[in-house]
Amino acid sequence: MVLELAEDDPELLRKLDMDSALAQADDKTLEASLRKAIGAATRTGTYIDYRQAPRWQARIDATLDAVADLASGPRAEIALRLVEHAMDRIEQASGSIDDSDGILGALHFRAGEIHLAAAHMVRPDPVALARDLFKRETKSDFDTFAGGSITYADILGGTGLAEYKRLAMVAWEDLRSMPDPTHFTIEFQLDQLTGILDSFAERDGDVEARIALRLNDLSSPWRYLELARLCLSQGRETQALQYAEEGLWLFEDRQPDEALLFFAVKLLENAGRKADAEAHLERAFGKAPSLELYKQIGSSAGRPAAARALASLEAGLASAKNRRDHADLLVNILIYEKKFDAAWSAARRPGVSEYTREALVEACETKFPNEAIEFYAAQIEQLAVAGLYAEAVKRIARMAKLRSPAEQADFVADVKLRHRRKRSFMKLLG
Repeated sequence: MVLELAEDDPELLRKLDMDSALAQADDKTLEASLRKAIGAATRTGTYIDYRQAPRWQARIDATLDAVADLASGPRAEIALRLVEHAMDRIEQASGSIDDSDGILGALHFRAGEIHLAAAHMVRPDPVALARDLFKRETKSDFDTFAGGSITYADILGGTGLAEYKRLAMVAWEDLRSMPDPTHFTIEFQLDQLTGILDSFAERDGDVEARIALRLNDLSSPWRYLELARLCLSQGRETQALQYAEEGLWLFEDRQPDEALLFFAVKLLENAGRKADAEAHLERAFGKAPSLELYKQIGSSAGRPAAARALASLEAGLASAKNRRDHADLLVNILIYEKKFDAAWSAARRPGVSEYTREALVEACETKFPNEAIEFYAAQIEQLAVAGLYAEAVKRIARMAKLRSPAEQADFVADVKLRHRRKRSFMKLLG
């Protein structure tokens, strides 16, 4: 009866074939049978669309189940070869499948777990394993083997780890000698290799080597920040501040990097150089003002410095190149300071966005009900015209909390009269 069912169900037939092979086939036959099953399960044809993808994944999962059963027993060596074949096949299929749900990554992750379990059982030649893992870590489009030298350290042993490090160093030197090492593809590969070499230096406790790796690329504020953070984590606060300030100075003509700036400011304050910290903050606010910068000025330099920053923002608003952003920022700063009278005055100026006005309304609608009602009424009209009736009804409900029932009833009646042809809207209004 089962065989009759299997004649009409290729999936069942494939599973029966795998299970029977696991139960009674010799090693050679078993490996050939499962290799064939993996090939059939990973085949994509022309293209696997979104609806077909889960079924394709289930087929591969079934073959991985069989390989996983082998990984912890006497046939682990077969499992190791088969799971590597499965990963290669899955990667080859990546261009022929809709991976919107991330099934390729999930399959690679599961295959990686099986690979690690099998490797623990087999204990392959450490040099050969190092070469295979390094290739998979640096050449694959998936990060299944990211940090392979750490994950497989006990299997690789001293010999394998030495080979892994040698391969990384050779590849790193080769890329560094390229005509254009700043090309984004090469830069990505260099970052990857730097990470591998950094893990070895960290394992060895070699802080100088870790710093030297980062000194090879200081092409952005973020690179300086990473270097300074490393120095600080190793108790080298003076060196961390040196690199942080150097990064600020080197990129002072660009828009300030707030992460590097705030890091440097904290170190400057710790070093007793509060005036320098304040100067950096005020200079950055003058170039590219932001709410976070304003908050940091108030926290570090105090209220007088924050007042100066706010005054400079207001003074420069008329001539600001990006007037809309600066107008929004002024209102948001006033909201943060809870200066709502001034915020409403600023919000009436040209250039303030609808989003910012809404934030102001939500911050103080009970204190300024008339302004909030006016804002909501305008929004309701826009939403009704756009057909966003549910959103319009939400605004009407908020207005009800800000005035008398009679006033609200009159408003709703007027809305119904003007939009009476919109039956869906009328139904929601009740």
